[in-house]
Amino acid sequence: MTDSTRRRLGSGLLALALAAGLAALPASAASAGRPAGPATLTGFAALPAETFLPGSEPSGALLGTAPVNGITPPFADQPVQGFSGVLRNGDGTYDVLSDNGYGNKANSADFLLRIQRIAPDTRTGAVDVVGGIHLTDPKRYVPFPLTRPDRVLTGADFDVESIVRAGDGTYWIGDEFGPWLLHFDRGGRLLSAPVPLPDVRAPENAAGNPNLPSSKGFEGMALAPDKQKLYPLLEGTVAGDEAGVLRLNEFDLRAGRYTERRWKYRLDAPANAIGDAISIDNDRLLIIERDGGQGDTAFTKKLFIADKRDRDRDGYLDKTLAADLLNLADPKNLGGFGPVFRFPFQTIEDVVILDDRTVAVLNDNNFPFSTGRTAGKPDNNEYIEIRLPEKLRADRRVLP
Repeated sequence: MTDSTRRRLGSGLLALALAAGLAALPASAASAGRPAGPATLTGFAALPAETFLPGSEPSGALLGTAPVNGITPPFADQPVQGFSGVLRNGDGTYDVLSDNGYGNKANSADFLLRIQRIAPDTRTGAVDVVGGIHLTDPKRYVPFPLTRPDRVLTGADFDVESIVRAGDGTYWIGDEFGPWLLHFDRGGRLLSAPVPLPDVRAPENAAGNPNLPSSKGFEGMALAPDKQKLYPLLEGTVAGDEAGVLRLNEFDLRAGRYTERRWKYRLDAPANAIGDAISIDNDRLLIIERDGGQGDTAFTKKLFIADKRDRDRDGYLDKTLAADLLNLADPKNLGGFGPVFRFPFQTIEDVVILDDRTVAVLNDNNFPFSTGRTAGKPDNNEYIEIRLPEKLRADRRVLP
């Protein structure tokens, strides 16, 4: 055997050994951006679509009187719907943020903005509504006219889509009409004037010269583990930016202003949108990315880990798939659809960490419009718990 033959044989054996080694690795190591396997459904509960606050005010008058997916407006009470942000309370309950009402500024003037408190029970599959607070502006911080003279905020005033709880127990809420940051006390009272995002304006912003599409403001907002910084993430692309690229800004809570730091999140497809963004640690976020489909037309409903450190130096947050929400293992048939569970909703806008390997995800049911589960029937608000294929290695300060 010649030396060249020996070298070729040695190289071949080394290649075979490397291939065997890669085959033995979990999928996340063998193929970049892929988890070791599907996430697993570990809990399921649902709040019926037709859930209303008893004794509240009428709503939905601007929807007309024709049935929508079998539901006839207007409604005698306020619907409990449209969950667009979630906070864990530590006692089995969650604060969930209802968005602007019925989809736009023009039809939501009689929908009262509210933080609902819910208690999901995965043993029974039920979700109880156990309280909540309306959002108000009693000290007249909002500089433009409000819908109601009593300063109770409505879906014609703001489109609230993301929420965090600061270290002092107050709420910071991200809006899409400005886009603005809104600071509320524990009772839902506005504490200061809405904070605009410099050089970015939605069509609903009276400042004019919009450069952001309608309903594409702060859909997600992460709170740093030390609770000193906010990271609001736009849902849409600012005019002049690359198609499908979203801005993530940094807001300093102590200084009360935006810093100069900004990152770019690139969607898998320009037509996609984000649904939520929360902190894992100082560098990483959990981000829901989704397409606009529902039911059988839903193809992209994913949970990504996004890293601000940009290790590949391409100018964008690094993305790693954490869970495909259309392909969740369900060996115990908790969801009632067999061994594979799909979360096929048009808008999935809530994620919260339960432990280092478990998260809860909720949908925004766009009552009474979305029909992701059953055609012609309005979606429930579903709450699911999923076990991820790999640990998050999260900062202990974001864990229960």
